[in-house]
Amino acid sequence: MDLAEAGYDLAIVDLLEPEMADTAELLRDKGARVMTFAADVADHARASGVVAQTIAGLGRLDVLVNNAGRSAPRGILEMTEAEFDRAIAINLKSCFNYIQPTARHMMEHGGGRIISISSLNALSGGVTAAVSRFAYASAKAGILGMTRALAKELGPKVLINAICPGVIQTEVETHITLQSEKFTKGIAAGRLGCAQDVSRLVTFLATSEPCFMTGQALTVDGFQFNM
Repeated sequence: MDLAEAGYDLAIVDLLEPEMADTAELLRDKGARVMTFAADVADHARASGVVAQTIAGLGRLDVLVNNAGRSAPRGILEMTEAEFDRAIAINLKSCFNYIQPTARHMMEHGGGRIISISSLNALSGGVTAAVSRFAYASAKAGILGMTRALAKELGPKVLINAICPGVIQTEVETHITLQSEKFTKGIAAGRLGCAQDVSRLVTFLATSEPCFMTGQALTVDGFQFNM
């Protein structure tokens, strides 16, 4: 919503089509032009098509936000190879899939901004109360390495940063809502994060002029010190 309010038109990629349609309508109510794509973010060829259609439909592509995420609750002794591959594909490879065609366009058309949503688990390895374990933490840590490397490759035209959210309360994370007191005891800010805590930072990174930030991993966790 924040990007729409900042005047951006948007393209949304998701597999949850009813929810995506609802979001698109809310964004259109803000005055944004909105394109929607039902797609698996792990599909490299589909990503290239989505990016091409977005540029054709909206005329340009100035900002990419990689926000795909899927929990991976099994430990190393229980996880299958297929489960591990899927966790990496959704949580890490999806960033490659969308950054590659987007970066080509941005480098040829004056630059842009890329923001990838990592996780506090990338820094901590996952805490005892975390839903996801090593595979998720590994994938989200990979985003940080990718961000730092691509800041060198794509700069100065393209600025790329990552955000590491802590415990964020969303409609999907109902188990967090039910255990909010348990989680907030270890957060200095005394509350769970909300979607807007992250979206406001995304909008800052997308729109700030001038911007002297690239290759950074920004933590949004209310100072989560014990879980």
